[in-house]
Amino acid sequence: MLSWVHFGDLHVMNDDGYESAAHLERLLNVVNEKIAHAVDFAYLPGDNANNGTPEQYARIRAALSDLRLPTHAIPGDHDFEPGSLSAFHRELKTSALPRMIEVHGHRCLFLDVVSAGKGGPDFRLGKAQTEWVDEQLQAASRDAERPVVFMHAYPGDLAEGGEALARSFSDAHVAVVDTGHTHYNELLNDGSVIYAATRSTGQIEEDEGRAGFALVTVDGGIVSWRFQRLEDHWPMVMITAPADKRLVTDPRDPRQVPAHECVVRAKVFGVSVGVSVNVVVASIDGHRVVMQPVMGERAVWQAVLPVPVHVDDYTVTVTAVGRDGEAASDVLQVLTPQGASKRSSLNAPLGTDAHAIGAWREHGLLGSQLGPNKNGRAW
Repeated sequence: MLSWVHFGDLHVMNDDGYESAAHLERLLNVVNEKIAHAVDFAYLPGDNANNGTPEQYARIRAALSDLRLPTHAIPGDHDFEPGSLSAFHRELKTSALPRMIEVHGHRCLFLDVVSAGKGGPDFRLGKAQTEWVDEQLQAASRDAERPVVFMHAYPGDLAEGGEALARSFSDAHVAVVDTGHTHYNELLNDGSVIYAATRSTGQIEEDEGRAGFALVTVDGGIVSWRFQRLEDHWPMVMITAPADKRLVTDPRDPRQVPAHECVVRAKVFGVSVGVSVNVVVASIDGHRVVMQPVMGERAVWQAVLPVPVHVDDYTVTVTAVGRDGEAASDVLQVLTPQGASKRSSLNAPLGTDAHAIGAWREHGLLGSQLGPNKNGRAW
């Protein structure tokens, strides 16, 4: 299983007294305490420094110095405000883009969609990077696990080549494309690829300005996403299998849409290393089974339950209880093959927010599209 934590666009700047840097420091403390032992890396999706200055990057670098995770940062249009990414690479000590790392068999591609343009939101891959992406996706066809892409904006936001790029992602069975730029939480499902965006850390308009981070997992090709605010309680449960009906990309895959037996898997975050969970229980429409920890995985629990018959969908719930009595749950709506056969597809360009799944408040999606790139104010 591949897992990461996403800190939305930081927009670190002195104009607000470096408020977003302070948000980041608080978020990092929570991540170090609650989830660092159970995820693979942290991700910064661009627009890290609001004006791309060395001083702004120094604030980010200082905050990240205590993070107990590898960090992968990519640039956004604000990082490119000086006309180059030299300060971004030098101050954050990031390697050249594009780049690929392999984690648990997943080919993770980190892209630069800003420096081929002229500044501002002139998002482009450029010829050389497009060829590189095509080569990586072709190589991924021989991998056991599906590839994952990290870029600043949706393909639909690119000034050129966006439709072709989204088609390439679809053809290559990319599991998820994780982005920034929007400033609000959003998930898209274009029928083959999940696209995820996490609210800004520094310019927040939705949810009364509450800061947080997203947790993302890819488990056997199933994508799970959940937003955790600073003030939210712990532990936190994330069901990683089967797929919620809003995030099904292949209805023929029995892991996403089980036919007879439902393998329920979940991650339990927020339990400190060395502290055991008292019990984790999975239930389907009232049928309860105690889950067991999965050997070789971090904070992963599993159980098998029968799939209800003669229904289009059903409810899967996982509840974890810590030794201190604190309980937390996650709930998904899961399709049966019968229900999956009734799904209709949307006739809209791939990789665009026409495919937004809408509100899912339990996972931090408000469906508001409230940010400076859509319906919010001009920052």
